[in-house]
Amino acid sequence: MARGRRRKKWEPERGIVGELDRRGRAILPAGEGGRPREARVDGALPGESVELLRSEREGINDAARTVQVFEPAATRVDARCTHYGLCGGCSLMHMDHDAQIAFKQAILLADFAAHGLTPERVLPALRGPAWGYRRRARLGAKLVPKKGKVLVGFREKDRRFVADLSTCEVLASPANAAQGSEPASLIPALGQLIESLSIASRTPQIEVSVGDDELALVFRVLDPPSDDDLDRLREFERERGVRVFLQPGGLDTVAPLDPARGELLSYSLPEFDVKIEFRPTDFVQVNAPLNRAMISRAVELLELEHGQRVLDLFCGLGNFSLPIARRLGEAGHVVGIEGDAALVERARANAAANQMTNLSFEQRDLYRDPAALEWPAGPFDRVLLDPPRSGAAGVIEDFERIAAKRVVYVACSPETLARDAATLVSAHGYRLLAAGVMDMFPHTAHVESIAVFER
Repeated sequence: MARGRRRKKWEPERGIVGELDRRGRAILPAGEGGRPREARVDGALPGESVELLRSEREGINDAARTVQVFEPAATRVDARCTHYGLCGGCSLMHMDHDAQIAFKQAILLADFAAHGLTPERVLPALRGPAWGYRRRARLGAKLVPKKGKVLVGFREKDRRFVADLSTCEVLASPANAAQGSEPASLIPALGQLIESLSIASRTPQIEVSVGDDELALVFRVLDPPSDDDLDRLREFERERGVRVFLQPGGLDTVAPLDPARGELLSYSLPEFDVKIEFRPTDFVQVNAPLNRAMISRAVELLELEHGQRVLDLFCGLGNFSLPIARRLGEAGHVVGIEGDAALVERARANAAANQMTNLSFEQRDLYRDPAALEWPAGPFDRVLLDPPRSGAAGVIEDFERIAAKRVVYVACSPETLARDAATLVSAHGYRLLAAGVMDMFPHTAHVESIAVFER
């Protein structure tokens, strides 16, 4: 902002909002009532008459928040969380859960349509629990002398401040968590713990990671803890039945406070008699029940037959690779490809721990020049892809070298899925047989989806 320029002072205004944008904000068109700019209104639903307050400019639009709802939509519900609206962890808690899923399905189909594609079949949305589902979270911690305490929570909505949380409705708990030791209940205690440390102002973050039976807390420490600090952390670990890790630097510095307990958590996939071990900072799907349902759907869509060869791209810890290999039987084989060397080693260890020999893992950078990429020896009957948000454009451009009949694509971005689907259809002759959303992140605008292609 130029020196001396005043921040624009907005006045409350009233209007009837329209459809939602990709972030779940209702759109108030420009022009109506002499409004020069469109507003994206957080907390409003299509068709509602609301009072809103603009807060900042976003390119050609203004961001705004709902002050009051005069005529609520039929899909409006009371938010279950007392921190909703301030905390940035959730954005759609004011919308009925069924309506949230319909909104996400509409986004997916619109993204396909933008590329001239329509799935031959729309899959029923995969659903899981709406509450207590989130097994991974990154919480901020901030010593605020004016408030006389350490705040612990997600960031405030569209701001860098740490929200002052007393609980959280979406954090998951281990199956055997004692009362008071669930992540949602621990938040105030975590603030008190950090406040008691000599490095309270130098402990800015806590990673929460939940396994089937254990809860891990990774404290980011910018200065070494004192001996008294370590004693307090050990006492907290013992009394709360959690596992404490310290992270003084990068991810390679994460270490358990009690080395004798090891560094691994685990989750099980009972349908496939598989157990996956992971470090607290490893990527795992955030929603354990939905992850199990997603794997079942992916295996179903692959239409596996005994003896087939399957290529699992962006395989991570082996979340899909091991169940697929189990379903194929010893006559089949899975090759998992992953760019992170540490995850490749963990995937190999998981295969060995599950006494599985019909799969192998290789470290490859799947974002390098596809023409220079050394693919494992084929052919492959099936391919599964589960790329990051940026998608798999380079890999898909080179798909002729893989020559699989059927492809299942798991996506955390419907936009990049639709882009890559267009390449599979137009350049490689695949048909988009089916697609649908998976409700991995209830009460947020995040859209997880799955699609199956065949030629």
